[in-house]
Amino acid sequence: MSAKIKKGDRVVVLTGKDKGRQGNVLKVLPKDERVVVQGLNMVQRHTRPTQGDPQGGIKNKEASLHLSNVAIVDSTGKATRVGFRVDGDKKVRFAKTTGEVING
Repeated sequence: MSAKIKKGDRVVVLTGKDKGRQGNVLKVLPKDERVVVQGLNMVQRHTRPTQGDPQGGIKNKEASLHLSNVAIVDSTGKATRVGFRVDGDKKVRFAKTTGEVING
């Protein structure tokens, strides 16, 4: 099964505290239907000191977003839905707004 959103895609957040902001997908969690977007949905994590991190303290990190709350950004900079079609012998993703093939 092909994924509509993949690692490295540029996405825009559709709803929530980061609505309208854009970022690159760092990780896709298909089992949970979630994505982690670089620099968005930041949360604070309280960590205790360990050998790897003797300082410990409060660390900022990205939390995951549900797939339904993000959309791929097309070449015009707007949110778009993703479709699939067969070009030659390859199945490719394309932007529904412009019809362009999404790389990757």
